[in-house]
Amino acid sequence: MSDDPARMTREERLAARLRENLKRRKAQARELGARELGARELGTRELRAREAGNGESGTGGLSKPQGER
Repeated sequence: MSDDPARMTREERLAARLRENLKRRKAQARELGARELGARELGTRELRAREAGNGESGTGGLSKPQGER
C-alpha cells in the first residue's frame, strides 16, 4: 500500500482513515481512564486524610461540642 494519497484506492484510503481513528480513540480512552483513576485515587487519599485528621469517620468533618461526647 502506498502512502501517496493520489495513488491510493478508495478502500486503502478508508482503511488508513479507520486506523487513524482507532489510534485516536484508543489514546482518548487511555487518557480518560488515567483521569478517572487519578480522580479515584485522589478521592481515596482525601477521604483517608480527613478520617485520620479528625479521628471520626463518616461524620462529614463535623464534631460534637465538648460536653456531648
